[in-house]
Amino acid sequence: MTNSFVLKGDILWSRTPQDMTICENQYVVCEDGVCAGVFPTLPERFASLPVHDYTGKLIIPGLVDLHAHAPQYAFRSLGMDLELLDWLDTQTFPQEARYADPDYARRAYTLFVDDLRRSSTTRAVLFGTLHVDATLTLMGLLEDSGLITRVGKVNMDRNSPDCLREESAAASLAATRQWLDGCRDFTRSRPILTPRFIPSCSDALMEGLRDLQRETGLPVQSHLSENQGEIAWVSELCPDSTGYGDAYDRFGLFGGDGCPTIMAHCVWSDEAERARMKQNGVFVAHCPQSNVNLSSGIAPVRAFLNEGLSVGLGSDIAGGVHLSMLRAIADTIQVSKLRWRLQDASLAPITLPEAFYLATRGGGAFFGKVGAFESGFEFDALVLDDAMLPCPFDLSPLERLTRVVYLADDRAVAHKYVSGLKLM
Repeated sequence: MTNSFVLKGDILWSRTPQDMTICENQYVVCEDGVCAGVFPTLPERFASLPVHDYTGKLIIPGLVDLHAHAPQYAFRSLGMDLELLDWLDTQTFPQEARYADPDYARRAYTLFVDDLRRSSTTRAVLFGTLHVDATLTLMGLLEDSGLITRVGKVNMDRNSPDCLREESAAASLAATRQWLDGCRDFTRSRPILTPRFIPSCSDALMEGLRDLQRETGLPVQSHLSENQGEIAWVSELCPDSTGYGDAYDRFGLFGGDGCPTIMAHCVWSDEAERARMKQNGVFVAHCPQSNVNLSSGIAPVRAFLNEGLSVGLGSDIAGGVHLSMLRAIADTIQVSKLRWRLQDASLAPITLPEAFYLATRGGGAFFGKVGAFESGFEFDALVLDDAMLPCPFDLSPLERLTRVVYLADDRAVAHKYVSGLKLM
């Protein structure tokens, strides 16, 4: 059998947001890239499989980044004293325009993909730019990396600088079809339709993307209710809509049957908008560091969980400056504590098991049966070696994982498996 083996070590994974399963010194089995289960002793039927003994190390599901901007990795940490819209105008748009140059795009994306491959991320959903060739370059590099990703060629035909605005809705749609033709043979890096956000997409473009989505069945990603200035702008542009989410929904790009959708941020989504997200099966990509850096606010993740929304975590490079999803877990907990203390005491802070669930099974659900060591789940795993974090007293596996999370130390990633393929 291919992609079939056994890992032995201290295994941690989530069944529910509150229930973290901890299996010390046990075995997790991969058969043809799919998990066959976790066992205290290795069953006889797996005796012929090779065993990789990681005794003393932590084994967790791979971490999923539901929202990041690959072209922004090159300028991460710059402009962090600005709010969202000013940051887009002064930092993001001029930098993304550079990806019209194929040589620059390859250099920048090679740096990003190399670092992503070495990180704690096993799957990611990414924005590219509006440039077809650059986005195909990114997808080709990701295809070769072994990671599993969804990547979007960005659509934007209004309210953008001349250097980063498509000529018309028709031109944007034609470029999108060209891009889809170019990535047809990729198997691990697949396309996702990507209207940047309502302000940058004309009604004609949104209508065309709706038709393309119905034709192809492709998923959709965009931004929602991130910043109060952005929300006010959407209200001006879409006076007939009842809210930001409604503006997407009127174009048929807000979840529902046959339209898997991720909306990043949702910091200011009210109860009605959240109810529609739940009804339509929209995934929330919570990006805690970015929301702090760009002064957007703190999303009510506890309300998302209480109300049964599908939620994962995002690094939101480069609004967030750290690629590590370990850091995203810690940030999720920390900002929820501030929200509870300073804004709404009725929403309890997020716990470490809950944040860990969001980074694994929560975000993994967008890819299918991903993010847990249950039988039938795709086998994504990280082997964490925390030996570089010595301690003078004994720690439990959960305490050791907590330290790796809060120190956001991707150097602890000793080995990495994606759908049974060993990347490192």
